[in-house]
Amino acid sequence: MARTGLIAWAVGSLFFLYGFALRVSPSVMVDELMREFHVSALVLGNLSAIYFYVYAAVQIPVGVMMDRIGPRVLMALACVLCGVGCFLFAAAEDIWLAYFGRFLIGLGSAFTWVGVLTIIATSLPAKNFAGFTGGGQLAGTTGAILGQAPLALGIEYFGWRSSLYGLGMFGIALAAGLWATVQPRVRDTVVAVPLRQSLKVAAGNPQTWWLALVGMSLTGPVLAFAGLWGVPWFAAVRGVPRSEAAPLLSLVFVGWLLGAPLMGWLSDKIQRRVPLLIAGTLISSTTIASVLYLPSLNLTVVAVLLFISGIGGAVMILTFAAGRDHNPEYARGAALGIINTCVVASGALLQPLIGALLDWQWDGQMRDGVRIYSADAYQHALLCVPLGALAGFLLTFRVKEGGRAGQH
Repeated sequence: MARTGLIAWAVGSLFFLYGFALRVSPSVMVDELMREFHVSALVLGNLSAIYFYVYAAVQIPVGVMMDRIGPRVLMALACVLCGVGCFLFAAAEDIWLAYFGRFLIGLGSAFTWVGVLTIIATSLPAKNFAGFTGGGQLAGTTGAILGQAPLALGIEYFGWRSSLYGLGMFGIALAAGLWATVQPRVRDTVVAVPLRQSLKVAAGNPQTWWLALVGMSLTGPVLAFAGLWGVPWFAAVRGVPRSEAAPLLSLVFVGWLLGAPLMGWLSDKIQRRVPLLIAGTLISSTTIASVLYLPSLNLTVVAVLLFISGIGGAVMILTFAAGRDHNPEYARGAALGIINTCVVASGALLQPLIGALLDWQWDGQMRDGVRIYSADAYQHALLCVPLGALAGFLLTFRVKEGGRAGQH
């Protein structure tokens, strides 16, 4: 195993960590953003979700560019875009500049996960694909944790604008690190096949779409609840302040952090994907439903359930490994692009949907320029979270094993 490949994977995974922290960062500045820009929950949901709109829209083109240009140039430039987006968002005096900054953050972050997968596929042993994929997800979920409680603490002390300026400076520095460590060219091991043909094969494979839908059901509820609406839900329904709610929600990502490499390693070990997908989706759906709709649970039990939910949801990484198993080598990039497009689109759909449902039930209450939503409004709006997770459990029964997992 080449040392340069490991270093490239590590630095690329750090970029994924950074992008994930930016992905969830609006969840700890909900009140500040609504007050600063005088916007409703729907507008705020869209401000957060524009990251997912652009991220999802460019996944397939990004995969094609990775194949043709390589990860070094693309990942370094993308990281610069993230940093510039942070600067613009932090400087915004109106919602439109904030939208543009968030747009650039989403566009730059769109290269993170595909870049990591490209490094794994071209620079590391194929038999350990799921294991390294899990390690990459560990980095991403670490970013989600850092984008919650630690960022909330930073906002308390320095304000949301200064915190975003700091994230922007980190992005510029990381871009230099990517340029210095990631290999300039992708190893050419795949026979050239027209893009149209590779897309046709991947999109024509029903397993690609079943896996994409399972991935959506695992990711969407996490991004919608832990990634944005969980903090205000805790405040409205359980009376838990942001300083306490953010660490609780971070436990979802701690579960993902530990679960992703574990699931990847276990899947490679047993050479199976489907049993783990079934178990993980069942765990994820039941635990998140319990947190939301069993009010008698004390916060200690809630914390444990959120952690377990994260471990269950971490099987999402196996949708990529299974997508690789189910498609020929020349169509794997397209298949991974389709799956990742749907995974990210889940956040783009659920976050503003919940915002729209909250606005629909708003009774006109305001406090310090921020709309106040009732506990019932949150309970009704967030019903789509456990329902989406339950749908994922049912969909796993349509997924088949793709031959000998990991032996490609």
